[in-house]
Amino acid sequence: MMPIKKKKIYVLDTSVILHSHDSIMNFEENDIGIPITVLEELDHMKKGNDIINFEAREFIRMIDDLSSDKMLDNWISLNGKNKGSFKVLVDYSSKNNIFNDEINDHKILDSALNLQRIEKNKSVILVSKDINLRLKAKSLNLKAEDYKTGKIKNLNSLEFESQIINNIKDKVIDNFYMNSSISKKEIFPRKELSNNGYYVLKNSKKSALAYYDSKEEIVYRVEKDVVSGIKPRNAEQAFAIHALTNPNIPLVSVNGVAGTGKTLLALASAISQRRDYKQIFVARPIVPLSNKDLGYLPGDISSKINPYMEPLWDNFKFIQNQFKETSKEYKVLKNMVESEKFLIQPLAYIRGRSFSNIFFIVDEAQNLTPHEIKTIISRAGENTKIVFTGDINQIDTPYLDSQSNGLSYLIDKLKDQSLYSHVTLRKGERSDLANLANELL
Repeated sequence: MMPIKKKKIYVLDTSVILHSHDSIMNFEENDIGIPITVLEELDHMKKGNDIINFEAREFIRMIDDLSSDKMLDNWISLNGKNKGSFKVLVDYSSKNNIFNDEINDHKILDSALNLQRIEKNKSVILVSKDINLRLKAKSLNLKAEDYKTGKIKNLNSLEFESQIINNIKDKVIDNFYMNSSISKKEIFPRKELSNNGYYVLKNSKKSALAYYDSKEEIVYRVEKDVVSGIKPRNAEQAFAIHALTNPNIPLVSVNGVAGTGKTLLALASAISQRRDYKQIFVARPIVPLSNKDLGYLPGDISSKINPYMEPLWDNFKFIQNQFKETSKEYKVLKNMVESEKFLIQPLAYIRGRSFSNIFFIVDEAQNLTPHEIKTIISRAGENTKIVFTGDINQIDTPYLDSQSNGLSYLIDKLKDQSLYSHVTLRKGERSDLANLANELL
């Protein structure tokens, strides 16, 4: 006889709700417990223009709509097919005498433990993006897990290597160079190629860089184009420039470790297309040191923000310094900054705006949540190109990882779409010393 499966009650930590305000709806037919301490923390976070403030406000509204005239300390239906119920857990009095229960995380733990004592026939599980809180829960014999919705199961699926296709005949490569394109049926009648995918065609003597357009079913040759004085140093950088300057691909992501040139190539490509767009926006999320609020830093708002934007300005100055100060190109770049044709700002400053006729670069995109990525893309208007750059393995915020960050989510969900292209840069080009550090340290 099969054992009866226990129904589950998931207790949500604040970090889960700030990650996704509709997380409460993603636990199938199981019930949801919300510690009252979570509501208290959300109350402190509801004011402001950052994404976490938006998530806090939306969750509070959702709970208000669901509860209507009902009391929240009783189980309330989530009003959906195959959905469970939810309630607010008001009892967080400590019976463990282990932690200082003045700390909110410990109050949340105690709420879950008290529920576990009451609901003996159900499995109580704490859900949190905070690894340390999950470890504390497990230490107290309380089941705990990460919020899994939107999390990438297989990171290997994100590894977009420029595929090398061997044994291409000399005659085919010669014709490819002569005509700059070739029909897929002519060269690869049976092979599956990724839409907007990049390939190296080669044999023992010759090679060529290629790009596949699935709409036309044509393989095009990729040149090593120079953009804004920046020349690609390897095949993958040439592929990145091709994607970044292709007017038929309005959404591009570039992943790579430090020193691979992802931000520099994005900036140089945008500047080279300055006549095609009204404005170039470059933004990055601010993740303060030790995840403290910016308010603890000295000075006015500009002096607080400037250190986070300085790496972007360094890349811009590097491009500018490819030209003499007396040259027309140098003066054009200087004028772009003065006229705000080229603008670098924190991401929070441009949230909520719609983007039309804009080349928009989001740097350090691995520090965004999937919801933030979706929000940015959904703001795109006519003639807008959006570029996300980052390193999915270099996360600066404690509640994201390589499987749950927005950049990984974007790559996984949109791969092989006709409006999207992704390039992974592997070879560091900053210096031999930087390459040595990336490889061995």
